Amino acid sequence: MSKRTIMIFPDFENMEIIDSIRGKYDPLAKLVRPHITLVFPFENEMSNEEIEEVLKKRLQHVKPFEIVLNGISMLEDEFGNTLFLDVKNGVDEICFIHDVLYKNEFKQFDLGYEYTPHITIGKLQTAEELNAAYNDLKNMNETFTTMVKKISVEMIGKNEESIVVIEKML
Repeated sequence: MSKRTIMIFPDFENMEIIDSIRGKYDPLAKLVRPHITLVFPFENEMSNEEIEEVLKKRLQHVKPFEIVLNGISMLEDEFGNTLFLDVKNGVDEICFIHDVLYKNEFKQFDLGYEYTPHITIGKLQTAEELNAAYNDLKNMNETFTTMVKKISVEMIGKNEESIVVIEKML
């Protein structure tokens, strides 16, 4: 059984900026495109067809929506030293999708953490490296805007690569 993840793969006109930052700071940059995670990696018995039905049912009233990302934040926790590109607009829609999935079919995977939508742009080995990367990027004022038109489900391959198995159009 493979791990799967439910996410948004945004498509920004200025994506090369995110790709460049991730290339420098994120070890997963070559394995998975920039994304906003909705349901964190999970393993269960559901088939891809069953997950697709869940998405169809739970997201039937969700229409395409705009997201705007701007600003860098950082977090040191049990998951590591992480750099984020922050979501400024579209937070309510993203949180709705996250919450409706975790309150229902994915309830057993909810670890109870507060959810803040973001794109991970860096995973650093140490707090010192995290602080240095943050200081390097904190004044970046680039804005990233796009329409979210689909929700994707990826399977995580044995080498941590992303294999998209479902694309649910909104």
